[in-house]
Amino acid sequence: MTARSPESVATVQRAGIGNRLLAALPPADLALLTPHLQKVSFEPDAVLVRSGDELDPVYFPHSGAVAFMLDMPDGQTVATTLMGREGALGSFSVLGPSLSSVTAVARVAGTASQISAAKFRAAYARSAAIRNVVQVHVGALMLQLQHVAACNALHLVDGRMARWLLQLHDRVPDDLLPVTQEALAQLLGVRRTTVTLTMSKLRAAGAVPSDRRGFVEIDRARLERVACDCYAFMQRKIDRMYCEALSAPQPALAPSQENPIAASNGSGR
Repeated sequence: MTARSPESVATVQRAGIGNRLLAALPPADLALLTPHLQKVSFEPDAVLVRSGDELDPVYFPHSGAVAFMLDMPDGQTVATTLMGREGALGSFSVLGPSLSSVTAVARVAGTASQISAAKFRAAYARSAAIRNVVQVHVGALMLQLQHVAACNALHLVDGRMARWLLQLHDRVPDDLLPVTQEALAQLLGVRRTTVTLTMSKLRAAGAVPSDRRGFVEIDRARLERVACDCYAFMQRKIDRMYCEALSAPQPALAPSQENPIAASNGSGR
């Protein structure tokens, strides 16, 4: 198992830029976005986009955690991915006006920079570097989707809960996670009683020293031992993807060049 996900030195040294994708952009390319970025904050349980709504604006989180929730026909919901400062909510809007297939809900309060989808598409068309960070982000998002789908099908609830708690911890600078049992039930797609029973198992293993109303205290080392192998495997692959692709110099591409996302993906967030 690994400790908290490392970030490339190149991105974290960009002072004042909290989002990993924005921090990876050369100054000239970032300048295409900065005049149109607005700082916003979001509280826990805030809905940033609903399923069926247009992907507009695009959010670049600086802190906090946003879950992509899939609404099922029977009324249940389950999380498909989790995003923090490494991502961009609504990045698929570069393909043109499109509707969201999921509901994005803030699970941990935070801040973000937002930009209209139209302004982001215009900058995307002009900048090879922006196209590169979007392509890297989409690749990481698809990887997470695949692993979460496999994990949900193959692994027990206690290992899956440990994975979600570790992913939240990667995005929260504290061992005390501001998350409710109801939110965990939605992340896992299980009943509240199942969360209560699973939390008892994690406490017995020493992975969750305390679980009081609205907060879960974790012991990361022990939680990693409880988590299924999906977490470490997925994070290693995503970290390698970010560190290698975002640090590589990008050649200048003509705006008319084929859209790299459209060429490799059909649809999605």
